[in-house]
Amino acid sequence: MDDLRHKYLAAIAEAKGEGQLEEIRIAALGKKGEIALEMRKLGQMSPEERQTAGPALNALKAEVNDAILARRSGLADAALDERLKAEWLDVTLPSRPVRSGTVHPVSQVTEEVTALFADMGFSVAEGPQVETDWYNFDALNIASHHPARAEMDTFYMARAEGDDRPPHVLRTHTSPVQIRSMLAQGAPLRVIAPGRVYRADFDQTHTPMFHQVEGLALDTDISMANLKWVLEEFCRAFFEVDDVELRFRASHFPFTEPSAEVDIRCSWQDGALKLGEGDDWLEILGSGMVHPNVLKAGGIDPEVYQGFAFGMGIDRIAMLKYGIPDLRAFFESDLRWLRHYGFSSTAVPTMRGGLTA
Repeated sequence: MDDLRHKYLAAIAEAKGEGQLEEIRIAALGKKGEIALEMRKLGQMSPEERQTAGPALNALKAEVNDAILARRSGLADAALDERLKAEWLDVTLPSRPVRSGTVHPVSQVTEEVTALFADMGFSVAEGPQVETDWYNFDALNIASHHPARAEMDTFYMARAEGDDRPPHVLRTHTSPVQIRSMLAQGAPLRVIAPGRVYRADFDQTHTPMFHQVEGLALDTDISMANLKWVLEEFCRAFFEVDDVELRFRASHFPFTEPSAEVDIRCSWQDGALKLGEGDDWLEILGSGMVHPNVLKAGGIDPEVYQGFAFGMGIDRIAMLKYGIPDLRAFFESDLRWLRHYGFSSTAVPTMRGGLTA
């Protein structure tokens, strides 16, 4: 055993790499290794001989195994040292300038809108972007023959042949979130629903996917006067114009009655839009009192509760506020555009610190 100890400890110490070390391990401790073969001879010995030879062989096996592990660790450390000598970095070199990222105008305006309506007591509600036909149309009092249901305007999800279940669509507005909120929370209720919506349209002021925010307020004594005050306060704070003037024009939406489109007074001087002054009007949103059929679909008794709803495009009001000429640029991922129109990550909108501080 002394010969085996000297033989393998010397070989381990002289091993030049992992491969050679593994060969030594197999030769000593493998199934057919020399030490393993000596261990098998224990069965042929007398009990007295085994009492002496057994512990000695186990000690030898442990000593050789520990030496292999130590040598392997040493080889790894030596390899790391050689690698570090070849791979080095002079940290005294000047760093390259790094451009900080910016917050997208859509994200910024969404936060601005949320802060403003939160100050008026509105909470944020969310819902799925793939909706059933019922939530997107039927529950909102949109008739089966309404043009909005046509495939030229709405993205319908593919269905297997013979599938007679109600179709699913990419939601065309965030109004389904209002229905889900009514069914989940009941009345009274005061929520806004910002999010992505989808319509088959694409030009300078329309894209197949865009962002919208809708608001809903329900109670026993809500009227158009409350709607008018909420929208005036929002426009005054959002556009940062003290003398904002809104005009309500009678319109028709299936989900509200009466309905009104809302214009804001403005002027165009040398191609620049100025809000709150001038002789022109610019449409910015749609609104109205919630239709009784919509209340019923949401599980609300229209004999007890009434309320108002409104909706506006987040991308559109961002274009108006920050002078962005083309809606399509919002989604082109052009870094130059993002650096120009983007916001600092520290510019968090608050009612106390300001929306665009």
